[in-house]
Amino acid sequence: MGFSSRPQTPANLAAWYDRVLGFGGGPWPGAMWPHGDKGYTLWSPFKADTTYFEPSASPFMINFIVDDMDGVLARAAAEGVEPTGRDDSDPNGRFAWLMDPAGLKIELWEPAVAPPEA
Repeated sequence: MGFSSRPQTPANLAAWYDRVLGFGGGPWPGAMWPHGDKGYTLWSPFKADTTYFEPSASPFMINFIVDDMDGVLARAAAEGVEPTGRDDSDPNGRFAWLMDPAGLKIELWEPAVAPPEA
């Protein structure tokens, strides 16, 4: 059975990536890779009818790890770009979303600072 004959659910897409590229077949439909000394790079498919990428019309977005959320947002504001949303309450860190000039949604993530080891 070819991939195109299966429903394009996040789980089926993740299984295809696992079979073909060797990732995405874990306990959830996605994959993570460590990113330097903090955070991780994340690949995660979404349902076709997701609204998470709005107001972009693109079926994906790019997530960038940032060291200084406030600084990045200040530079964006200097270019006339305001966030489409922001979340400083997530236990994984701070998030903000912008639209690039081509209409692609960008997610910015400043990872939470790990508590000092005792």
